[in-house]
Amino acid sequence: MHCGDAGVRTIGVVTTSRADYGIYRPLLDAIRNDPELQLCLLVSGMHLSSECGLTVSEIEVDGYEITERVEVLIASDTPEAIGKSMGLGVIGFAQVFSRWRPDVLIVLGDRFEMHAVALAALPFKIPVAHLSGGELTEGAIDDTLRHSLTKLSHLHFVSTQEYARRVIQLGEEPWRVIVSGEPGLDNLRSVNMLSRSELEVRYQLRLDRPFLLVTYHPVTLEYEHTEWQIGELLAALREIRFPVIFTSPNADTGNRIIREKLEQFVIAESSSKLVGNFGTQAYFSLMSFASAMVGNSSSGIVEAASFQLPVVNVGTRQHGRIRARNVLDVGYDRTEIFKGIQRAVDPQFRASLEGLVNPYGNSDASSVIVKCLNTIPLGDTLIRKKFHDVP
Repeated sequence: MHCGDAGVRTIGVVTTSRADYGIYRPLLDAIRNDPELQLCLLVSGMHLSSECGLTVSEIEVDGYEITERVEVLIASDTPEAIGKSMGLGVIGFAQVFSRWRPDVLIVLGDRFEMHAVALAALPFKIPVAHLSGGELTEGAIDDTLRHSLTKLSHLHFVSTQEYARRVIQLGEEPWRVIVSGEPGLDNLRSVNMLSRSELEVRYQLRLDRPFLLVTYHPVTLEYEHTEWQIGELLAALREIRFPVIFTSPNADTGNRIIREKLEQFVIAESSSKLVGNFGTQAYFSLMSFASAMVGNSSSGIVEAASFQLPVVNVGTRQHGRIRARNVLDVGYDRTEIFKGIQRAVDPQFRASLEGLVNPYGNSDASSVIVKCLNTIPLGDTLIRKKFHDVP
């Protein structure tokens, strides 16, 4: 189906990585299954990078029709390369929007690729709906990008009441802000978890012992210290002597040194494994079996609470985000990380998490978002923003 069919609203959804795609999937299905809406999927960023696993193939396997593919990433991870990639993103998506325009464009989170999309949409007067605004990640440039995306957007689907308050504090009119919950949690209702044996066969893993699930991304406001930071984390993991399953870092400044160190670690530690992309089903399944998560991924803050899974959150990348009591915040020093992991894998700590409620919602975000996409009046009122002063 081509975007632009008469009688329905075209909803452009931008996905740039395995992370946002996993969050989007329930929403993509909800849009695709609604007779009044037409899904137009725009694929960019890490999805189209062979270095990052060429995860566009996962989208194709899932059967989603891809409306546009927009190459933006330069094969480098320096600050200059990231800046140039942002420029390429604006150029590439401006060319897309010159050919066709969705009735509403959905962007998610805080990535530089997403920011480029919203910036390109601005002169075309395309209404932008932003997911996951109002959150904080004080250790990364993502924090600034997220708040800038808020100002570039016309609708805001936020995951908690506190985040709604922050978006309004940024001057957004309250009627534009909808507390939907976190869309990624909707996967918990639809994903069929894999068994241990299925995970072992599919990814050549050994899950007969308690293991740690580890994801560490570059801390982009501290990229000069990336090599030391990952070195301290890996030193703590060597000392704790648990099997480790790693996922790959984002394509941010400093990601290559992290990949290199992880590859060296798994060669030296035969009980460890590095997998570039698990996909939502396998990743959630691993979360259900892991003894703890370690690193600085947002999945440890947002999704892990639904599994009552202990999380050792390392460093400053996620500073400012609301977290449940399953999250143990530690610094970068190997001793502090080691002690955090020791506490996380303590059976008493795990037992204390029984009945934990995830502050990010109740797995019904997609229906809230789709209802708004169906009913929100399009036109000048939506596009013409007014600054809302907080009393």
